Amino acid sequence: MSYDEVYKLSLEKGFFAPGSEIYSDAPAGFWEYGPLGVSLRNRYVDLWRRELVRRDQMLEIDGSQVMSKSVFKASGHLDGFADPIVACSKCGTIARADRMIAERVRITLSENLADAQYDKLIEENKLTCVNCKGRYGSVRKFNMMFRIGIGPRDEGAYLRPETCQSIFVDYIRLFKTMRAKLPIAFAQFGKSFRNEISPRQGLLRLREFYQAEIEVFFNPEQANIPSKKYDGIRDYAITITREDGSSAKMTCSELVQHGIVLNWLFAYYLALVAKFYSKTGIDMSKARFRELARDERAFYAASAYDFEVKTSIGWLELVACNYRSDYDLSAHAKTSGRSLVVEDDNRKVLPHIFEISMGIDRSLYTILEHSMIKDNGRNLLRLPAYLSPVQVGVFPLVNKNGIRDMAKQIHEGLKLDYDTIYDSAGSIGRRYRRQDELGTPICITVDYASLTDDSVTLRLRDSMGQERIHRNKIGNRISEIISYIA
Repeated sequence: MSYDEVYKLSLEKGFFAPGSEIYSDAPAGFWEYGPLGVSLRNRYVDLWRRELVRRDQMLEIDGSQVMSKSVFKASGHLDGFADPIVACSKCGTIARADRMIAERVRITLSENLADAQYDKLIEENKLTCVNCKGRYGSVRKFNMMFRIGIGPRDEGAYLRPETCQSIFVDYIRLFKTMRAKLPIAFAQFGKSFRNEISPRQGLLRLREFYQAEIEVFFNPEQANIPSKKYDGIRDYAITITREDGSSAKMTCSELVQHGIVLNWLFAYYLALVAKFYSKTGIDMSKARFRELARDERAFYAASAYDFEVKTSIGWLELVACNYRSDYDLSAHAKTSGRSLVVEDDNRKVLPHIFEISMGIDRSLYTILEHSMIKDNGRNLLRLPAYLSPVQVGVFPLVNKNGIRDMAKQIHEGLKLDYDTIYDSAGSIGRRYRRQDELGTPICITVDYASLTDDSVTLRLRDSMGQERIHRNKIGNRISEIISYIA
């Protein structure tokens, strides 16, 4: 389906909606999840925990969303976390300079151009304000962090622009209290905040958004030493697009042997990311890891790979996989005056970090787009059953003769173990169609025969196949259908 169709259906069905939408002064870039969106997001995060965090025995934390100025001075965000903006000298309209130039001139720009270079491009291409045709002023940098004041003295602090910094500043305590050994990975799911200049496209560019980040701490001298856990991914193939634009599907062994990725540790985690997304309903034939050139990387990344998926509006970056080297720990050690060195095989080591930074909101949008299809005239949300926000619909064929009572009993018996919905309005066909649009994998119908033999009709979403089953076996059958794949 197209971007517009996905958003229309998502708004109508309660997946997500703009924040404070009843007010005309509601700020852009703040979206809220409805009941179905919350359920889908929770199931997605559960899958993330199962397939990445627990599978690799990572340690999950939940850090503060407000952090001191010193943290972001050390991290480089106070100086480096800025985008170029330009204002119309006539009407004052502000635009993000790099995106405005790229879209109107149809060129690809480096993320690290100097302000004067943007000014030159605007002048050479005679770009004027899209609203009033006025001339643009000079380009300047705009820091995207949200500053807040703490307490009556208005002490300066910031909302975190990424979840990872709390992992970095907590790492030395976590390493000791959890009796960790290198390599060790810490994970965190939560909200981050970026004061985007021109947020747009719903969940794709937000000022308040969810991230799931994993930071792998390792000894760089040990990153290529064989490990048993690498055995399971040696022949696993992923698609890599190189800096020069060439693309190929290669096994992890080939990626390491040909020097396309730096070491086995990197190949292993790229494979885990790909395996995770293959279980979300995303079409993996439309997915790739794109190697970023030097001028595309974040300021802290020594090398980087973006996991991207093709959608109706182009390639979307869902995960940033960054080799942060010892940039963060060195900077925090210097600024705080605390040693962040640990022992590894009786040697003092300042660990290097490999990061997996996952955008939750845009991942959910992509899953919805790849899962929404038209099937013989019906709108069908073909999510994997374990991700479906509603797992079971329970219907009485008619609202009389004890059929309704039995249907309600079945619904009450299931609702504590599964996300269920009870629907008695309209024809059975219409009720099936409503659940198809929500992605509900199982519908249970209680009919006249149910009153005599305690059986019900269980209908499957994708095939529309039906099976007759005794009510005592409903729970086991549901568990079989919505269980996670191996």
